[in-house]
Amino acid sequence: MLFGRRARAEEAAERERLERLERPRRTVARLWGDGFGQLATRSLQIIIVVVLVGALIWGLQTLSTVMIPVVLALIFASTFWPVTRWLKERRVPGALSAVIVLLGIVLILGLVGWLVTWAVRDQWDELSAQAQDGFSELIAWVNTLPFAPDAEQLAEWQQSIIDFATSAQFGSGAIAGVGAVASFITGLVLMIVLLFFFLKDGPVIWRFLLRPFEGEARARAERIGDKTVETLGSYVRGTASVALVDAVGIGIGLVILQVPLALPLAVVVFLLSFIPLVGATLAGILGALVALVANGPLSAVLVVGVVVLVNQLEGNFLQPVLMGRALKLHALVILLALTVGTVLAGILGAVLAVPIAAVVWGIVQVWAGPDLPARWARDAERNPS
Repeated sequence: MLFGRRARAEEAAERERLERLERPRRTVARLWGDGFGQLATRSLQIIIVVVLVGALIWGLQTLSTVMIPVVLALIFASTFWPVTRWLKERRVPGALSAVIVLLGIVLILGLVGWLVTWAVRDQWDELSAQAQDGFSELIAWVNTLPFAPDAEQLAEWQQSIIDFATSAQFGSGAIAGVGAVASFITGLVLMIVLLFFFLKDGPVIWRFLLRPFEGEARARAERIGDKTVETLGSYVRGTASVALVDAVGIGIGLVILQVPLALPLAVVVFLLSFIPLVGATLAGILGALVALVANGPLSAVLVVGVVVLVNQLEGNFLQPVLMGRALKLHALVILLALTVGTVLAGILGAVLAVPIAAVVWGIVQVWAGPDLPARWARDAERNPS
């Protein structure tokens, strides 16, 4: 009986001790469980996420000499992976397949660079002068409107645009200075080496990186890798096809309207079309300004009509057919991606931002299964806006 009392006393003391330990926890849970506590929790989570994203961006910018070649090599390898796979299926050795594809990439880029240089080099001064004269005529016409801005403000806008378009940094800022040239060459050599190994041993490298993963995590990582290669390849091949059609369509329109410098303008259209949503439009504006000086307002309006027609053809037919609905991002997402990419990495960031955003969206689409998006994206997937 004495033993039973002692046991009950010890049990009561233990309960009291546990109660004292649990009381602060219940108090904290009550404080963080109400409306203000939940708001504070979400705010803290957002702050942590922002800090982590900022640290990641800072790290990528710090290691840009390494990261940019890696991203570019991955994009080129994904773009030409069907050719590499076709060669390997014909029992061509992996190293030889990589060399053939790499030489093909160098040849294509060299031809594009030669075409750009040949078409634009000798006529760039005339093209720039024509565009400036067209802008001046446009300003003179705007000054006749009752709601026109004052002359000083227009002159300031004109000078800002001219300074930006004709500055040395606009075209060669990435390789200005000895240090920048060294970084450029280093990045180029690194990209070529990485591209060779990605083409030769891409699947092997990816399987090696997947070794720490098991089960569902490994299956998800495999889906992410396959989707990334598929998305990047489809995006770049589709964008290049769309850019070529834009350049040919607008170039033919400029030739029919007898606008001077039609070939350089078509080349500019092709290059700027790699900046989604705004690139071809900017090139069309440049063509309209040249047409305004050379042939008058009617020709400029017709050039704008040609640009609008080609853009409508691109948006409603070419992009869905050549790039697929899955890669078609909302215009707001494209604008935000372009803005962020331009702020972080300039023109190169503007070019890379949208394919990276497309890869992120592609990963979301296969996060939970081969054809099953992440849970939060499933309703939007079933009911696209």
